[in-house]
Amino acid sequence: MRAPSTAARRTVLAAGTVLALTLLTAAPAAQATDATAPSRQGSLVLVGGGLKENNTEVYGEIIRRAGGPAARIGVITAASVPESQDPHAGDPDRCSNSACNGAYYARLFKQHGAADAQWIPIDTDHVPNADSADVVAQVNAMTGFFFGGGDQYRYITTLLRGDRHTDSEVLSAIRAKLAHGAVVAGSSAGAQTAAGADMVSGGESYEGLRDGSAPGYFDDATRLGYIPQGGFGFLRSGLLDTHTGAAGREGRAFRLAADTGHDRVYALEENTALVVDDPGTDHEHMRVLGPNGVAVLDLRDARTRTCAAGWTMRNARYTYLTDGDEYDARTWRPRVAADKQRLIPDGTAPVPANTDVFASRANPDAVPYSFRTTARALASARAQKTATATTFEAGPRFTVTLTKPDGFSAWTHDGTSAQTLIGMRIGITPR
Repeated sequence: MRAPSTAARRTVLAAGTVLALTLLTAAPAAQATDATAPSRQGSLVLVGGGLKENNTEVYGEIIRRAGGPAARIGVITAASVPESQDPHAGDPDRCSNSACNGAYYARLFKQHGAADAQWIPIDTDHVPNADSADVVAQVNAMTGFFFGGGDQYRYITTLLRGDRHTDSEVLSAIRAKLAHGAVVAGSSAGAQTAAGADMVSGGESYEGLRDGSAPGYFDDATRLGYIPQGGFGFLRSGLLDTHTGAAGREGRAFRLAADTGHDRVYALEENTALVVDDPGTDHEHMRVLGPNGVAVLDLRDARTRTCAAGWTMRNARYTYLTDGDEYDARTWRPRVAADKQRLIPDGTAPVPANTDVFASRANPDAVPYSFRTTARALASARAQKTATATTFEAGPRFTVTLTKPDGFSAWTHDGTSAQTLIGMRIGITPR
């Protein structure tokens, strides 16, 4: 994801540069102590990208968990290109680099009610800052953190010391703050980097289904790659993916999980957060917050094989959770929000044909959230138990089969349209 730019950002690059120089030459005036942080395990607020400026729910949740009106948010944008690589670095209306993106988010957090928000001056031009005592002191003065979007591999380069894959002093400080109650949030790459082993590094659904995944980071953006050692490892109960519905990434998520031996993926959608309490513990608990949703892809019963025609998957499960729904990672059980009611399907028309289930970039007429649209249409159909959709590309063309098994349920706000879906079955076959 690219961080927001142009008129929506309207930041002054000079201010970001002055801030960076100030932080590099002087320690912050205030230092956080154990007395200022909650005693419980911290929490995560992971957004699937596309976080809008007016999303008061998500910004407010981050600020509330960071201390409300006393919240101090450290903004990390090392996934962005540095100023030296931004041709528009001198234009506050067009810049999209670490400094101006950091200033952008800092301004937004203050507008949404945080007492303070500061850019943490780390990027690929300033990697040594990740081990700077002054920057560690700045981090220790914060009560919450927000990681911006861009390329998640840059977070490995800067905060995990690249191929060494060991915590920098700054990441170690953030990890300690999380363990003592701080909130760690992120959007797009900033959410993705919270992942544990086999963090996705790029790729598209069709190419992933056709060719499989491979460890590494590739210049070919369509190639499904992953980092075996993972990201920061804040969330380890499943793989993570972002921009899922908008970019049609359900296919790549299923394939990566199957290839790497994971049985669960949290597939995050845009402008919507997965809020995780007690991450990494036996009490890990999740809630969805925002206008879209989070898909939980369950591969416990899935079976895969590769035949002459290509890769096949059968009997995976698809659960789609929306605002207010909760999920217990240990028991694998969702809990639908109390303001939703079970949908009694009454649709009589067949599920519409879908010839681009993963919203291919190769299709100029691609429609975002295509997979979800077919799933919801099937949930609303009274007599139809199964629907199929296909990939836009051929050679092979993959068919996705969606089935409502015994025990499937859909839930609604308005009594007519499906929002939350529990336990749909998914198969993928080539032809």
